[in-house]
Amino acid sequence: MVGANCLLSDLETFVAAAVVETQNLASVLRAMAQSLHGTPRDTLADSNPGDWEDVRRTRDGDPDAYRRLIERHQDHVAGILWRFSRDRRVHEELVQDVFVEAYLSLRGYRNQAPLQHWLSRIATRVGYRYWKEKARSRQSEPFDIQEWDEAAGDGQAARVLEPNHAAELLHQLLEQMPPRDRLVLTLRYLDQCDVAETARRTGWTKTMVKVQTLRARNKLRKLMEKSGAEFVQ
Repeated sequence: MVGANCLLSDLETFVAAAVVETQNLASVLRAMAQSLHGTPRDTLADSNPGDWEDVRRTRDGDPDAYRRLIERHQDHVAGILWRFSRDRRVHEELVQDVFVEAYLSLRGYRNQAPLQHWLSRIATRVGYRYWKEKARSRQSEPFDIQEWDEAAGDGQAARVLEPNHAAELLHQLLEQMPPRDRLVLTLRYLDQCDVAETARRTGWTKTMVKVQTLRARNKLRKLMEKSGAEFVQ
């Protein structure tokens, strides 16, 4: 299971790129970065030689073959979906949805790219759909920048900031954004996907990824300004 440390693996870069760093916030982010123990970001593995054979066996009705595919790739899928929900129950349901959707779509897989890439795209689609449904069903709680200020009020507070608390604050902030903006910021700055990988996962063009990233960063900056943050020029 991917925890808060993975969620925050590049938080400082994310905030800096979004141009929302303040003097107090920066001290909090440095403290959080020091608590991450150098956790590397997830990377896409090369194609597993057993995947295609198990795909073919699954298509022929072998349930054990699909079980092997799930066991082989469930950690990777769970890592992607942890970006979309840190509620354990919801997270488990999303992971299950991915493998159900993948099973129903398996005849469309042509082995032109590693199965893990194909599953990443489905996981991103499932998580994005969840965000959109959640955004329609309720309004997010307003984000209070004072929590960041209180956490950074003195050096001791910044040093003892728990990663789980920092993850919750980041989650609250991103929840204020439209799902499309939240998705591109998560992929580009938390998952550290380049433009090409973001386009592949979302189905957008590279130009759309670049435009959407710029718009999302501007919206994030305005959101922080509205919350009362003072920007470092």
